[in-house]
Amino acid sequence: MHATPFLTFQPDRGQSASEAMSAYVELFEDGEVLSDQRRGPGDPGGEGTIVIAEFRVAGLTFRCSDSPIRHEWDFTPAISVWIDCPSTDEQQRLFNALVEGGRAHMPIDDYGFGPFGWVQDRFGINWQLAAAAE
Repeated sequence: MHATPFLTFQPDRGQSASEAMSAYVELFEDGEVLSDQRRGPGDPGGEGTIVIAEFRVAGLTFRCSDSPIRHEWDFTPAISVWIDCPSTDEQQRLFNALVEGGRAHMPIDDYGFGPFGWVQDRFGINWQLAAAAE
């Protein structure tokens, strides 16, 4: 048995699994697309949208898709991706990149447990970025 986080994007809300996956793979040093299955002409959801894809960032494998069905729910800060950054410089780099077009829930600061920041990126995914105090 194996658990994998699954990100469901909704193109009719302006979300794109392909754009998000590409951005994450580019942003993280170990980023890698593992598989990518796209819809063809006439398929529900539109040609070129992702049926299912798998990618890895920060040592974690994700699956994602572009849903051809509009859902009432969306991404929420109640579920986020926690990243243990190797340095405060890397933490700041990731924070700056992820907050662009998104929003900061908590700017990087020391909240009593070391440098920490929480951001929702432009795709709606929430990231908590921690670093050991230097």
